[in-house]
Amino acid sequence: MANFLEYQPTRENYWRSIVLFGRNVASYKFALAHALLELRDQGSDFVSLEDLSEPFARHLCGHLKAAPKQSTSSSSRYLSACAKFNSGELSAVELHVATQRFGFNNVLDAFHVVNQQPTNVRFFVDERKINGGIRLTEELLSLKAGPDRVALIDEIDARWRLVETAWDLGLSKQLIRVEHDDDAQFLWVLKDRRRISVTSSRAALNGYQKGRCFYCFQAISITNSAGPLADVDHFIPHVTGRSLPRLIVDGVWNLVLACRDCNRGSSGKFARLPTTGLLERLHQRNEFLISSHHPLRETLIAQTGATDSERRSFLQAIHSEAKANLIHVWEPPQRGDQTI
Repeated sequence: MANFLEYQPTRENYWRSIVLFGRNVASYKFALAHALLELRDQGSDFVSLEDLSEPFARHLCGHLKAAPKQSTSSSSRYLSACAKFNSGELSAVELHVATQRFGFNNVLDAFHVVNQQPTNVRFFVDERKINGGIRLTEELLSLKAGPDRVALIDEIDARWRLVETAWDLGLSKQLIRVEHDDDAQFLWVLKDRRRISVTSSRAALNGYQKGRCFYCFQAISITNSAGPLADVDHFIPHVTGRSLPRLIVDGVWNLVLACRDCNRGSSGKFARLPTTGLLERLHQRNEFLISSHHPLRETLIAQTGATDSERRSFLQAIHSEAKANLIHVWEPPQRGDQTI
């Protein structure tokens, strides 16, 4: 995980490391991340647990309606309270009391822990013992006011949907059935012979590229409100699937987000093959997904290999075969700060 922050340790990337690489035994962290980004400006950097409980509980209850499995534990006093609220057995006031008593017991302590180490950047300070709440840092206030806020919210939801889908299926290894819909640009799984949409491909991939084009590092958008949408591109061009029928060209391992200039601009990639330098970057991106215990981990391992060396050999073999057909290679000029 260290390399993820090596190139560009911005506050946005520290936030992404918490959401994408932190340990997940329950979905409380995602609810807290949502709540922190949507807290209204109250003229103070202090937030009481009472004020924090409403958005925190709202997001958990909303996800609980669609996905009853929100934890790896067989039981949870707080999730039971959320379920009772959803069924009308608990009032909003009672839910907020339960949230303040049980909802924050572990998540506030664990939020900034990634790979068993605290992050260097903190987005709040825990003041429960002295003031009954948390104090927001300048890092969070700047993050909330920054241009990436909407994309970061989408990334939280994408990660959350993938995690809860894995729990709902029972075993993460069942996620080897994760597929990509090239037309709708959604990730989906099979459940009881039904195709279930999981999350937007853009939102699932964007955090691992830190909001930048995979090829040139130009800033990209994953929402219509923030500018032209990034393209979901096949690193090994889609046309290669015709000559290499064994290749899962729509596999997650081969999907990256690209700016329109790189994908289909006047000097864009189109059906040309990216250079071996870009191939190394793809391998690194895939390793980020695998090492973060992302719910797509088993999909990537099944598609590319069980070990680092096997995955490197897979990419090298595919790249070599593709070059025999496509001949020309392509790499754009760098347009932004390198992130991978």
